[in-house]
Amino acid sequence: MINVSELKLGFGERILFKDVNLKFVPGNCYGIIGANGSGKSTFLKVLSGELEPDFGQVSYPPKLRMAVLRQDHFEFEGERLVDVVIRGYDKLYSIMKEREAVYAKEDFSEADGIRASVLEGEFAEIGGWEAEAQASILLSGLGVPEPDHGRLMREVPESLKVRALLAQALFGTPDILLLDEPTNGLDLDSITWLEDFLMDFQNIVIVVSHDRHFLNSVCTQICDIDFGFIRQYPGNYDFWFKVSRMLQSQLKDLKKRREDKIKDLKEFIQRFASNAAKSRQATSRRKVLDKLEVEDLQPTSRRFPWVGFKPDRDPGNNVLATRGLTKVEDGKAVLSKLDLVVNRGDKIAFVGKEHLSKTAFFRIISGEDKEFSGDFTWGQTMSTAYFPKENAVLFDSDDTIVEWLKRYTSSDDETYIRSFLGRMLFSGDEALKPVRVLSGGEKVRCLLSRMMLQAANCLILDEPTNHLDLESITALNNGLMEFPGIILFTSHDHEFVNSIANRVIEFCPGGVIDRMVNFDEYLKDDQVKALRDQYYHGHVVAEI
Repeated sequence: MINVSELKLGFGERILFKDVNLKFVPGNCYGIIGANGSGKSTFLKVLSGELEPDFGQVSYPPKLRMAVLRQDHFEFEGERLVDVVIRGYDKLYSIMKEREAVYAKEDFSEADGIRASVLEGEFAEIGGWEAEAQASILLSGLGVPEPDHGRLMREVPESLKVRALLAQALFGTPDILLLDEPTNGLDLDSITWLEDFLMDFQNIVIVVSHDRHFLNSVCTQICDIDFGFIRQYPGNYDFWFKVSRMLQSQLKDLKKRREDKIKDLKEFIQRFASNAAKSRQATSRRKVLDKLEVEDLQPTSRRFPWVGFKPDRDPGNNVLATRGLTKVEDGKAVLSKLDLVVNRGDKIAFVGKEHLSKTAFFRIISGEDKEFSGDFTWGQTMSTAYFPKENAVLFDSDDTIVEWLKRYTSSDDETYIRSFLGRMLFSGDEALKPVRVLSGGEKVRCLLSRMMLQAANCLILDEPTNHLDLESITALNNGLMEFPGIILFTSHDHEFVNSIANRVIEFCPGGVIDRMVNFDEYLKDDQVKALRDQYYHGHVVAEI
């Protein structure tokens, strides 16, 4: 069990949290939520001992083993992926390395033999003989191909390094598991595997995530950071959301009643303050007024952007058709003779592990990439707005946000643009920040603003939920659900995909799967499961 007592932490005059008293017990998964900058990651660092609180303490039995998801993807460049995973169990790894060093000695002495015997016993006792196999199971579950397990970290792409570090945290059944955004960089299959793993995990899990489906699947408790306090709620994210909305509604009603009472009191004081007969009443009412203003209620500190896409015209019956679309990158065909028809009313989620294929397809149909064979045709009524996954080049400018957004609208009305940015949480001087210095989440909100101003009837979105907090994801999710046009998109957020898509297309190594269903139905479809198995294992090469 972890005990958090009277915890307080701040930086300068800013207090992140105070008077925190919490208990974390085995058998539970705790989701840490809060607005960006509220201190979620910082709280994990305090729990792990990386940061010292200003006041209070975190305590747990000294024999418990804690594992933390590391964020430095370049820390183990010279080591094999499988060894990086085993590093997650420090005692086992140190015994393994000492054992290797003893046996590697050329002048193997009697003392070395005795030490080797001791090490062999300890190695076997804590599961050393099964360690590499278990590490490989974790890597495979997280989507790392088996041939890569023995490669050095510096030889594999960033996406596999992320998975190796996550496997490292999971390795060896730690007593306490601290995970900061563990789904970042994972595809939907790997996230599903991780959800299953954590649901079966019997010890303490404390996780920060912006993935609502993930929080709903694995969490038994939610810890909400708001206004410098951390409050614990039983249940998953959806339960917390419903309870918090209900509490906020009650608080707003109470606040409205207080405001009405304040108004009445102010009027009374103004009317009778100079009246000798009423002065005592006016004085007593002023005291009541002061108390009401001091205890003003705060329903929430969270800020929700406004996201709404309104097309200039409705799409016609002819939307998009591709014929023999082929794209080769680094000698590999990421798209091969793709024939596809997009229909009116389609909201298509492109899923699966072939991330290069999805991005290549979006870049081609949006006009960003001209190097391909085959062709595609948009209907005469169609207009598109594109959200690129790789967007850094768009913000390589000293323009302010207002100036940047002016490029993408015919309106010269700066007041209109600034009011629009205000709804996207760029209020006041924030709208005058240079785009070069924006955070990942701010860049996403700028790109979404650009798309809304373009008023297209087909939206193409490549991983739009990356870098967004839960409030912004929810706002975008709702905006896309209400959009009357065509949507072609990809995302690793299960809830986002399932709530928006009415059609699912998966690019597989051996072909394409296309179904007119939502995502949950797609995952449950036995025919889809059989096709995925065939395509990913090379038994079938024909397209469907």
